[in-house]
Amino acid sequence: MLIALKKLLQVFVLLVIALVLFLRTPHFARLYYPYLYREAIEANAAAFGLDPLLVAAVTRTESKFDPRAVSRKGALGLMQIMPATAEWIAPRLGVGDFRAEMLFEPETNIRFGAWYLADLTAEFGGRLDVVIVAYNAGRGKVSGWLADGVWSGSFEDRENIPYAESRVFLARVRHAYAQYIRLYK
Repeated sequence: MLIALKKLLQVFVLLVIALVLFLRTPHFARLYYPYLYREAIEANAAAFGLDPLLVAAVTRTESKFDPRAVSRKGALGLMQIMPATAEWIAPRLGVGDFRAEMLFEPETNIRFGAWYLADLTAEFGGRLDVVIVAYNAGRGKVSGWLADGVWSGSFEDRENIPYAESRVFLARVRHAYAQYIRLYK
């Protein structure tokens, strides 16, 4: 009986070790960090001069790739775009018949979100942390924080970002981006 129990314990330990090793593989990590809508992400990232893995990281952080996602504040779709922001973006992309429900279409949402990330990148001189926070909090708020010296624009200084949600968003996007680079570069 004791020998059988000892063998069972050895098998259990081996299974736990195998599970831990599997959880550390890129295969498992890709299940947690999927690259859904890859074709649309890569096409729009290329069109607007972005790293597609950044677009994937923002999308995963915003909606976990749920095209029907709706935030408590009313942001819609994969990249969680506010309808008012989308209405501002639409004419810049030549979309004359824009309706908010179009944000539930993955291609449209990714196109608008990628364009907006590129526009923020241009406005903020490519400063990635500033771009990420502006995507979440809004360009006007972030411009004010930078101008008033509230936030330096660096990740190391993120505790000075006035919105807790934006601090968390910055950390989550940066972590997801690092994972996407590790898994898909």
